[in-house]
Amino acid sequence: MTAVRIALIGAGVMGRQHAQYIQQLPETTLVAIADPFTQALATDYGVPAFTDHRQMLEHIRPDAVIIANPNHLHVSTATDCLQAGIPTLLEKPVATSLAEAFELVAVEQRTGVPLLIGHHRRHNPIVTRAKSIIDSGALGRLTTVTALWQVRKDDAYFDVAWRREPGAGVLLINLIHDLDLLRHLCGEVGQVQAITSHGARQLAVEDSAALLLQFANGALGTLTGSDATVAPWGWDQNSGENPSVFAQQADQSCYLLAGTEGSLSIPQLKLWRYGEQQGWHHPLLCQQHAPADSLAMHNQLRHLVQLARGECAPLVSAADAAKTLALVEAAQRAARDGFAAQPAAE
Repeated sequence: MTAVRIALIGAGVMGRQHAQYIQQLPETTLVAIADPFTQALATDYGVPAFTDHRQMLEHIRPDAVIIANPNHLHVSTATDCLQAGIPTLLEKPVATSLAEAFELVAVEQRTGVPLLIGHHRRHNPIVTRAKSIIDSGALGRLTTVTALWQVRKDDAYFDVAWRREPGAGVLLINLIHDLDLLRHLCGEVGQVQAITSHGARQLAVEDSAALLLQFANGALGTLTGSDATVAPWGWDQNSGENPSVFAQQADQSCYLLAGTEGSLSIPQLKLWRYGEQQGWHHPLLCQQHAPADSLAMHNQLRHLVQLARGECAPLVSAADAAKTLALVEAAQRAARDGFAAQPAAE
């Protein structure tokens, strides 16, 4: 088949990553880049550069678009693309507020143009395998969940103004990924308690957060995260998903899921269960599972190709991503008010 012509909106950290993946896949070709601040990436790839994405959509008319610009521009940019009739991959978060997310859901429904939200970890074969293990009943009834995302970002990361301002922060930029995966693997969250801190960096946005989650199925969970911490625990360090940005600690786990019949460490996919003899006096047996050999970002890009060709529906829709954002907002309210909060419904 003819390669899908993809345009990129946003030439920052994520934009550069997307450009690399587009170049690597034979099913895709990069045809233009729009960014109001730099033309360097477009020059590197030898494609037309635009300062206004609307002009790019009009002149290039790509088969699909990837949006990787600042968070507060996500909804307005995606709206422009959908109204232009172009299938779109929008980087997470779907919006900076739930109200905005619902506006985008309405645009998607009105236009009928497919919109995929970039919670790319759901495309990771580790997650696919973990989900199949959980759904098989190997853990029994899920009882507890322990999740960690802890890293020290370079100070230069915060030289970009929007990363220091409301609409950013470790909850909305980083822990939203973990909350999305916990929803995907463990089910919806009924309520959340949270404490956040600005203490390490003294910015307007939080640098650390501790969340207590109560899942609708009765399981209890914790998620502890920080972007100002020297530690080896986190999906990006442990999963091998993004080695060009994060130093790897493949021997460490970032999620521990435990149930009445067994437990699972992720990303190692070690399943711990009793043998013939049951009870705490007997040793647990470990079974190592292996995921398929593929990359999450490649899988996500191939999924965008399928969307552009009309072959499937989005794996992560705007409505689905809005539920993750609702959970983030509940955590923010809980941290602000000091009380447990429930994710808002549409």
